[in-house]
Amino acid sequence: MNTTLAKAIAAGRNQHQDRNVTFYRLQDPGQASALATLLQQHPAISVFDELQAQLTELMKLRHPSERLTDAQLQELASAHLENKAPEAYGVWVYYPWSAKVVHLLDEAEFIELRTSRNQQKITTEQRDLLSKKKIGVIGLSVGQSVALALAIERLCGELRIADFDRLDLSNMNRIRTGVHNIGVLKTVLVAREIAEIDPFLPVVCYDEGITDDNIHQFLTEGGKLDILVEECDGLDVKILARQHARSLGIPVLMDTSDRGMVDVERFDVQPDLPILHGRVPETLTPAAVRSMQGPARMALVDSIVDFSSLSSKMQYSLQEIGKTITTWPQLASAVMLGGAAIGHICRELSLGGNIESGRYYVDLEQIFKQIK
Repeated sequence: MNTTLAKAIAAGRNQHQDRNVTFYRLQDPGQASALATLLQQHPAISVFDELQAQLTELMKLRHPSERLTDAQLQELASAHLENKAPEAYGVWVYYPWSAKVVHLLDEAEFIELRTSRNQQKITTEQRDLLSKKKIGVIGLSVGQSVALALAIERLCGELRIADFDRLDLSNMNRIRTGVHNIGVLKTVLVAREIAEIDPFLPVVCYDEGITDDNIHQFLTEGGKLDILVEECDGLDVKILARQHARSLGIPVLMDTSDRGMVDVERFDVQPDLPILHGRVPETLTPAAVRSMQGPARMALVDSIVDFSSLSSKMQYSLQEIGKTITTWPQLASAVMLGGAAIGHICRELSLGGNIESGRYYVDLEQIFKQIK
C-alpha cells in the first residue's frame, strides 16, 4: 500500500473515538490564546461565524408583538452586546472529528433560541422541567432515532446511551449517517450527531454496551434515570435491564419497529408489574437466557413479541432467516416512526402524563389501508 495512504488511514482510525467538543470563551484570555494556538497548529480547520444572525433572530424572538425592520433588529443586537466585541460574545465550539469551529450563542441563549419553535406545544416551564430529566437508551438502531428525537426536542437534560456495536454498511438501511462512519462505534456516531445539534446537551456513552457489571451504574450514576428506553437485540439484556429498572422504579419503553409496536412498563407507579407484561417467567435469569440454544431462544422471542401479531411480511421474513436472509429486517420508516413514538411517550411521562402500562400499536398499514 502507498505509504501516504497508509498513514492517512491510520490517522483516520485514531479519530474514530472522538466525540467530545471543546468550548472556547474568548472573554477569558487563556481560552482566547488556546483557540488561536489551535487554529495556528491546524490551519485546515474550518471556522464558521454566524453569531450576528443568531443575535438578530434572538432579538426578533424577544419582541414577538413588534414588526421590526432589519435595521431595528441590528440595532437591538448591537445593544445586546453591551459594547463587547462580537468575537468575545458567546462561545466558540470545536468539533475535532470534522475539523470545524463554530461561533454560537452561549448555553442559555442557545437553548432559548433553538427550542423557541417548540412554543407553546412545549412551554418554557415545561422545557425547564424536561431539562432536569435523565433518559437512558440501550441499543442504537431504533435507539438512534429515539436519541435524536429526544435531543432535537430537548426532552431531557442528560442522555445516556449504550451499545457495543460498530456501524456496518448494512446498518445504513435505517441509521442516518455517512459512509465515512463505517466501523465507528454507534455510541460515538450518536454522541457526535447530538453535539452537532446541541453541544450543551450532556451525552454519557457506554461503549461496551450493557452488562451485569455496569447496568446499575448506567441506571444510577450521576442520578437515577427517569426513563429507560430499551432497544437492544440481546435477549439477556432485555431481562437484565427490566429487572434492575423495576427494582429502582424506572419506567421502561420499547419499540419493536414492526406494526409500530410499543411497550410501556410503568415500574415507577407499578413496582410489582411483571416484566414484559408477564410474557416471560419471573424466575428467568439473564444467565439462563445466555445458555439457550436456537429453538429455545426463538420460543423466548415468540413469548416476548408474539409472532402471530407481527405483520405478514415480518412473519414471512422470520421463516427466511438462515435461508435467504441472515437476520430480521428493519425499515428506516419504521425505525423513524419508533423514534417519534418513544419521544412522544417520554415527553408525556416526563410532564406527568398518565400513560398506562401495556402494548400499543401505531400501525400505518392499518391506518392507511390499501383498496383491494
